[in-house]
Amino acid sequence: MRYEAHLRARAAERPQHTALVCAGRRVSYAQLADTAERFASALVAEGFGNGERCVLFLDNRMETAAAIFGTLRAGGIFSVINPTTKADKLAYVLGDCEAAVLLTQASLLPVARAALARSPSVRRVVVVDATDDMAANERGWEAFVAPSPTLPEAPRGIDIDLAMLVYTSGSTGEPKGVMMTHRNIGHAAASITGYLRMAPDDVVLSVLPLAFDYGLYQLLMCVKLGATLVLEKSFAFPQKILPLLESERVTGFPLVPTMAALIVQLRNFKPGWAASVRFVTNTAAALPPAHIARLRALFPQARVYSMYGMTESKRCTWLPPEELDRRPDSVGIAIPDTEVWVAGDDGRPLPPDTVGELVVRGGHVMQGYWRNAEATDRALRPGRYPWEKVLHTGDLFRMDAEGFLYFVGRKDDIIKSRGEKVSPKEVENVLYALPGVREAAVVGVPDEVLGRALKALLVVGGGVELAARDVIAHCAARLEDFMVPRLIEFRDSLPKTGTGKIRRAALQAEAEGRELPGEDA
Repeated sequence: MRYEAHLRARAAERPQHTALVCAGRRVSYAQLADTAERFASALVAEGFGNGERCVLFLDNRMETAAAIFGTLRAGGIFSVINPTTKADKLAYVLGDCEAAVLLTQASLLPVARAALARSPSVRRVVVVDATDDMAANERGWEAFVAPSPTLPEAPRGIDIDLAMLVYTSGSTGEPKGVMMTHRNIGHAAASITGYLRMAPDDVVLSVLPLAFDYGLYQLLMCVKLGATLVLEKSFAFPQKILPLLESERVTGFPLVPTMAALIVQLRNFKPGWAASVRFVTNTAAALPPAHIARLRALFPQARVYSMYGMTESKRCTWLPPEELDRRPDSVGIAIPDTEVWVAGDDGRPLPPDTVGELVVRGGHVMQGYWRNAEATDRALRPGRYPWEKVLHTGDLFRMDAEGFLYFVGRKDDIIKSRGEKVSPKEVENVLYALPGVREAAVVGVPDEVLGRALKALLVVGGGVELAARDVIAHCAARLEDFMVPRLIEFRDSLPKTGTGKIRRAALQAEAEGRELPGEDA
């Protein structure tokens, strides 16, 4: 089953039920499906072919949701890009996936146009909140979707076709496009909605970016069931967001650790806000046990789920809430209809309480990285049977004798901060562009709110004087918000290996207050 069929089915079954609450608008399933159909019809009318890519570079809003399903209905592949992305990275993504269409909004046009100057594959730009100052290949959203839909009822493709590319940071500094089919999405959504016990009358409040797969799946899962999604742009102002729990009678509240840290520190949390919430979820990084205890006290009617996942397989594990008291530091067991194990270098399961790499098997595992065979071969390797490949996550875990998993650390350099994966190399590339920077290394410092706070270690030469604020401003102008270092330290030198490479592992160990024997190659 192609995933856009869920939206059409829900619109037929419960047309007037609210699908989205967003920016003061209440959008019914009939309205959302009609808008998606119009977007799809307009794409096809302009020659958008099966398997072509549509990049969505805009905020959490109704048009983003409609375009996701509209792109699928047109037989295409969508990719949602964080609206804080700068022109260089956007240009890379557009070029890497050879996007045919870009959907953006007026406030982001300067960034989009700068990227488009280096993106010859893009034939059409659609602009929400369009102004009169439009280029030849740009059209306003309202005009673009105005014509009546003319698509045939038959789907444009089958369920093994690619549905989305989710760009995630890589250890080389270049983003990698994670390839997910309609079948991958359906498998993940069915498994997660099952263990969360979600139902058609649920109301989910999400402040997570649709560019973040945790946020994206809130939309995908709600549409699968016919539930309601209350979609906000961010959690920057908790006192504005939390009352929505009560006013919208929210039943599901997905969190990341940064949000949880803010909530548990509130002194005026009103019990009425939590009265209707029956499940709270967390992923991206483990919650401290103290935060879990406080969340359970603030949301006494809710089941609190600790989970672990990665973009390459969406969700990997979940901890049944009844296990929280026994093992609050565990990320649980494999999600339904999947398998996981802790493996040695040969890929075989290790004995209990032995640290190894987490391996994932199931229908939610990605197809690979877009046009990156080398990275794909590192992540997807032969499994137990001749017909399959399994995902080697690059994350170190241990499993106890009862089969519950515990996160230990990462095998590569990727840092998780604010729930997002950050490539130190990508940040370092920007730091090296700052005049006077001779050496740069970025590490993750344990932080109760962020999980890991980014710290830049710099060696400056050439008589240049730099202040921490200069470095932060330079990075803020070129990187997404979550990639900007919060801490800056200037040093006379950085430790090197015998071959002259910066000893990143040693610097990371130092940041975490632990010793690392020997040198990393």
